[in-house]
Amino acid sequence: MKAAVFADYTGLTVAKMTELRRKLKEQNAEIKVVKKTLLDLVFKKQGWEKIEPKKMSGQLALVIGYEDEVAPSKVVYNFSKTSEHLKILGGILNNVFIDSETIVSLAKLPGRQELLARAVGSISAPLSGLVNVLQGNLRDLVYVLAQIKK
Repeated sequence: MKAAVFADYTGLTVAKMTELRRKLKEQNAEIKVVKKTLLDLVFKKQGWEKIEPKKMSGQLALVIGYEDEVAPSKVVYNFSKTSEHLKILGGILNNVFIDSETIVSLAKLPGRQELLARAVGSISAPLSGLVNVLQGNLRDLVYVLAQIKK
């Protein structure tokens, strides 16, 4: 698990839950409906006493991301904008509990692919500028030689 998001799914229909599962599967993530008591036992066993699932409101779902740290929060946040029945309660990132505001701010970050594309673009920009400058000199040389030939 790279990241996890806790959500209250009270009032969410089966069709909406299936749609959410499908979207999460595309991002290599999944949603599990969990009992708060069992989750509390797991957290105590892991040494995460600060996380108290029993104090979270509503029916609890755990969204788990396996590849990308931001993908589960992004999918849940985007889905919660279209469905008022899904509410973000918090999450776990790097074995630390984070609140719902932090989850929302993570969801608003650009995706991994977009960040990689930006990095490649910023690396290649100076190189392409250098190529253009060097080609400019060659173009000028060809232009001068063409004028001498005439």
